[in-house]
Amino acid sequence: MSTHQNLKVAVLLGSTRNGRFGPVVADWLLGHLKTRGDMTADLVDLKATPLPTVMPSFGGELPPEEIELLGAVSPRLEAADAFVVVTPEYNHSFPAALKNAIDWHNHQWHAKPVGFVSYGGLSGGLRAVEQLRVVMAELNAVTIRNTVSFHGAAQSFDEHGRPRDPAADAAADALLDQLDWWARGLRVARQARPFAA
Repeated sequence: MSTHQNLKVAVLLGSTRNGRFGPVVADWLLGHLKTRGDMTADLVDLKATPLPTVMPSFGGELPPEEIELLGAVSPRLEAADAFVVVTPEYNHSFPAALKNAIDWHNHQWHAKPVGFVSYGGLSGGLRAVEQLRVVMAELNAVTIRNTVSFHGAAQSFDEHGRPRDPAADAAADALLDQLDWWARGLRVARQARPFAA
């Protein structure tokens, strides 16, 4: 596969709460991804594609309906070259639905880059991101240094879903540029030599 071939970026929308603000942030990010000629985006909305919440015991089998739920998400994560997680901050951490989605998967994260776009109140979701970095390291993923965070998120966007501060757009471009660099290098490395977990 050529290093110039478009990257497949899975955008995980982690909030599943009613009245969530996440779709506004995700739509803005997807708009950035659409303007690039080097990436294609796949929005994995965990509210639209819920996953099972009870894992089987070791060696246990999943019921068919749970296999179907996983089938709507797992192949999309497998196909991704990179990820961007869009997350709020709940109680100094990230949403349970997002942790559930992460825990249902393992090799899908291996040797792939993960970027973060967070939102919330005063902290802008940054405490959720710091905890996600530790979790993703355990899954052999590479987290991108640059993040985008929205403090006081509801007031940070106008009625058209655009950030009021133009610096947010520059921050998104920087994040996606870093994601591109890591994703292409890691894709070549995975093709040359399978990742050893």
